[in-house]
Amino acid sequence: MSNRKMITAALPYANGPVHIGHLAGVYIPADVYARFQRRLGKDVAFICGSDEHGIPITIRAKKEGVTPQDIVDKYHEIIKKSFSDLGISFDEYSRTTSEKHYETSQDFFKVLYEKGKFTEEVSEQYFDEQAGEFLADRYIVGTCPNCGNENAYGDQCEKCGSTLSPSELINPKSMLSGNVPILKDTKNWYLPLNEYEDFLNEWIIEGHKDDWKPNVYGQVKSWLNDGLKPRAMTRDLNWGVPVPLPNAEGKVLYVWFDAPIGYISFTKEWADKNGKNWKDYWQNENSDLVHFIGKDNIVFHCIIFPAMMKAHGDYIMPKNVPAFEFLNLENDKISTSRNWAVWAHEYVEEFPGQQDVLRYALLSSAPETKDNNFTWKDFQTKNNSELVGIFGNFINRVAVLIHKYYDGVVPQGDVNSPELKEINKTAKEISGFLENYEFRNALTALMNLARFGNQYLQNEEPWKTIKGSPEKAAQSLFVGAQLAVALAQLCEPFMPFSSEKLLTMFNAEQVNWNDVETQSVLIETGHKINEAFLLFSKIEDSVIEAQIEKLEQTKQNNKKTNPNANPMKEEISFDDFAKIDLRTATILEAEKVEKADKLLKFKVDTGVDIRTVVSGVAESFTPEELVGKQVMILLNLAPRKIRGIESQGMFLLTTKPDGKLSFVTPDDSNVENGIEIG
Repeated sequence: MSNRKMITAALPYANGPVHIGHLAGVYIPADVYARFQRRLGKDVAFICGSDEHGIPITIRAKKEGVTPQDIVDKYHEIIKKSFSDLGISFDEYSRTTSEKHYETSQDFFKVLYEKGKFTEEVSEQYFDEQAGEFLADRYIVGTCPNCGNENAYGDQCEKCGSTLSPSELINPKSMLSGNVPILKDTKNWYLPLNEYEDFLNEWIIEGHKDDWKPNVYGQVKSWLNDGLKPRAMTRDLNWGVPVPLPNAEGKVLYVWFDAPIGYISFTKEWADKNGKNWKDYWQNENSDLVHFIGKDNIVFHCIIFPAMMKAHGDYIMPKNVPAFEFLNLENDKISTSRNWAVWAHEYVEEFPGQQDVLRYALLSSAPETKDNNFTWKDFQTKNNSELVGIFGNFINRVAVLIHKYYDGVVPQGDVNSPELKEINKTAKEISGFLENYEFRNALTALMNLARFGNQYLQNEEPWKTIKGSPEKAAQSLFVGAQLAVALAQLCEPFMPFSSEKLLTMFNAEQVNWNDVETQSVLIETGHKINEAFLLFSKIEDSVIEAQIEKLEQTKQNNKKTNPNANPMKEEISFDDFAKIDLRTATILEAEKVEKADKLLKFKVDTGVDIRTVVSGVAESFTPEELVGKQVMILLNLAPRKIRGIESQGMFLLTTKPDGKLSFVTPDDSNVENGIEIG
């Protein structure tokens, strides 16, 4: 087993705050593992940072009417502070807009390019004519071919979890304009993943069938069984790491090419600050690389990134990728867009000093092998019954009784007492569970030691034996002190704030994990402890009811909104609006456009003139039914040619739930043509 641990946690998108689903499924387990490895004396690099180039960033920016840089600057700081507040002990938390990251990801791309690992392909990509740009997968929505969800994205259906390509969507539409996009030729650089199938089968399917989690192994096996295809490693976008090649203007690195390279670039930043050699962690076979991710990132970390590193040739492969499933909230899927979440930064504000309660509750419900559920009532029970009633109760009883009967000095006891072996046994159990990424079992073992301590005190009753059998009372509190300090040592990876408080209470220092596994006596006779204080406090019903009410309010707000509505476009001024010339008009003639299934050509009386308009409404209307229809028209839109016909305006239309178009018309059918709207 290597003495060097390169531990990464999935890069959170800097398009919003971190919520409990992220914490339970990636960051808290990763932190527990990193802290544990440090306690073993391992050379640990625990690395993460904000992913600031994803399409979710640009979507958020458009929604809020600001620049992508504004979005990432805002949320990077919120996310970074949330992690710090909750004790996530990253050695480096950086961002993919850093200079070092641009340099590292571009260098990585150039190495693959110069080795001839890419293929250059001209392909048809969806293009929004109105917006004047190619559409990233996430900017295309349509009907999922697998489950019929009408709001599937071009890369994934969030309802059934299927990975998609835009060409698979039924009735695709652009999220930028709402229009049906066209296909247009563009050149990109592809990584032929099919060429790495033999390597991936040998490395994962044969090499890790016994030590990788079934959910990870099964998903990778399914992908490989279906056969891999070349995947574009560049995109036609204006936000991201520029492709470092001549004549590649307007193209950036695919976000899933540059994001995982962030692990490397951030390690470089950390190494520069700490006098380390980053290559020891990424290019040395004596280093263990472990990726902590959610299940939606398995394909990127187990297929695409390893293929990239294999193509490069200088990098080690991950020893394990312990991906977690999803955490639901009150029996409903956590959703950022619906605000159905418990946000980390809000929790810290609303539950001051109770970071470890959340860490404990989320670890005990961690979705290790299947989706799990978080409820506020369960959170309250875990705090009041387990942390307060078991863990905190034992600690308090030991500390209070030592002060009451021995003036805060640990009494004389038998160092060979059989009860002390429970400490070594528990430390080894927790160690075994954590090495196998079984965090819930490890937490249960920790709490069982507290249960053992409570039962031991209950059986020994030092408050009774202090009078008739003082030696027996001293022995029981000597053992109690050892168990309490053992809990202080062993709870540190799980509940670091409580560990620090406990060590202060017992006037003790943190020791190596191996010492707890082998030594039964962790605090000597005659050692002076500090005054006792409550480690955890009861959470009242009113506090929980307030959180449940907060979620109920979110649910009510969601009912008032249209989940299918596109994000608000960029804000305009009144002067901008005043430039728009909307008029009432009547369709005089309508006919199909040759060789165009979706287009109709109209002759329209605008009250100002008779003009021609071309519109893509043929799938919703026949020409005959539109003749004589009164409509609203954008009159002063600059003319443009569509299929060789000059179109002089645009109708106002909306989309009905069935996908058909509907004209926006005046309530009064007798309104004259040419009347201004506004």
